[in-house]
Amino acid sequence: MSKLEVFFDCSSPWTYLAITQVGGIARAHGAELIWRPILVGGIFNQINKEVYETRANPDHPKYRYMRKDLMNWADYRGVTINWPTIFPVNSVKAMRACIAAADIGKCETLALEVCDAYWGRNQDIAQDEVVAACAEAVGLDAAAILEKTNDPEIKQRLKNHTQEVMDRQGFGSPTMYVNETDMFFGQDRLVLVEEALKRAA
Repeated sequence: MSKLEVFFDCSSPWTYLAITQVGGIARAHGAELIWRPILVGGIFNQINKEVYETRANPDHPKYRYMRKDLMNWADYRGVTINWPTIFPVNSVKAMRACIAAADIGKCETLALEVCDAYWGRNQDIAQDEVVAACAEAVGLDAAAILEKTNDPEIKQRLKNHTQEVMDRQGFGSPTMYVNETDMFFGQDRLVLVEEALKRAA
């Protein structure tokens, strides 16, 4: 069986676009799908500080085009993205919740709900009540999920995932690996991910 690992942070709109598709792609090709929640801000702080320079100059033609490109892709994917009031957002609690959900096979559904809360409904996913509402919306025990976000083991796993993707030459979200070594970055590379899974099969 082929393996597809997805390192992601729901605070990225490009990640939202990717995770609406990647599960279906993996299932269509019989690949094992492994979700790896990360903190993309931790990556930017260590190895990709140029992101902050771009954000600091929103009138730059490249930044303006990026926003247009995002909306074009959102339309193409049928995903609602409304630029949130709080950006960037502290996604630590939400990503810990996704790790807890992954342990019971519900990472994909929770991550999609968290992304929609932030990118679609302009909710602050740093808040306990928002994370709890997302968990409840997808049929999870909200109290249990929130409790898990304070679990030292969950906290450490989030740090470990973030370090792991950097150790494997990743530099942002979403970063995907087919069979551990074939890396792809960005939602616009999903067609190449699919081709890699076809070849692996």
